[in-house]
Amino acid sequence: MQKRPLGHSGLSTAPLVFGGNVFGWTADKARSFELLDAFVDAGFNAIDTADAYSIWAPGHSGGESETIIGEWLKARGHRDDVLILTKVGSDMGQGHNDLSPGWIEKAVEDSLRRLQTDYIDLYQSHWPDPNTPQEETLRALNRLVEAGKVRALGLSNHSAEATAEALAISAREGLAAYQTVQPHYNLYSRATFEGPLQDLAVEKGLSAITYFSLESGFLSGKYRSVDDLQGSPRVAALTNHFDERGSRILATLRAVAERNQATSAQVSLAWLMTRPAVAAPIVSATTLAQLSDTLKAVEVKLSDQDIAELTETSQA
Repeated sequence: MQKRPLGHSGLSTAPLVFGGNVFGWTADKARSFELLDAFVDAGFNAIDTADAYSIWAPGHSGGESETIIGEWLKARGHRDDVLILTKVGSDMGQGHNDLSPGWIEKAVEDSLRRLQTDYIDLYQSHWPDPNTPQEETLRALNRLVEAGKVRALGLSNHSAEATAEALAISAREGLAAYQTVQPHYNLYSRATFEGPLQDLAVEKGLSAITYFSLESGFLSGKYRSVDDLQGSPRVAALTNHFDERGSRILATLRAVAERNQATSAQVSLAWLMTRPAVAAPIVSATTLAQLSDTLKAVEVKLSDQDIAELTETSQA
């Protein structure tokens, strides 16, 4: 499987990344191990998580996902075969997002301990911290790179302006620079990345690792109309998506999927893989069947006509 570079880091990822927010939450340890085994056995190599996963679940305090990944790494011995992508900066009980040097120094040690490894391949600043100057954050992260605890740096949920500022600081001060961005981006939500941030990524050679790649299931093919949402926990999140544009996107997805003997989800992911600066969409699954079906997206080869139809149909 052809790998894609992560910025100028020297690291490369297969064209889909496993989203590890489900580990220890909707997938227990045994199921998580099965999913990770199947993912790696299929030729994929990058697993994305965060220290905060899954702090939102009742009785959880964060670190559940990293802990299961660490147990899997220890049991399977796959460390050199996979890329571990994790994040720092979410509110872990401090009451605010935190990219201060003191918190980063503590958080990285906690993540390394949970992951049972002595290095993190890609360490990502999860959310902006308005209380900490970016230079302080970057100096703290640079120390981790120099110490060999982190191989490369990335950003998640930061604006184009903040990203450009960070890159300028790193260049001016000789600090390790961010190599990736992680935006909410898909066929339905395009303005979340397209425009200044995507332009900057292309210009600077940053790689995008997209999350909500199927728009919380809207692009999965499971829902044809708002009626299909009845009884689903996604009612509140997706009801407004079934406007004229959303319905048009779903209809085009079904048509392109039929032409390619694929599913709507596979076509949605295949389209993302063609977008400028995108290295890999993040995908997730809680069953082996779901994972196997999703991973087939890399086998879908969209024609120029397919891509043009999808792109034109989904314009805002």
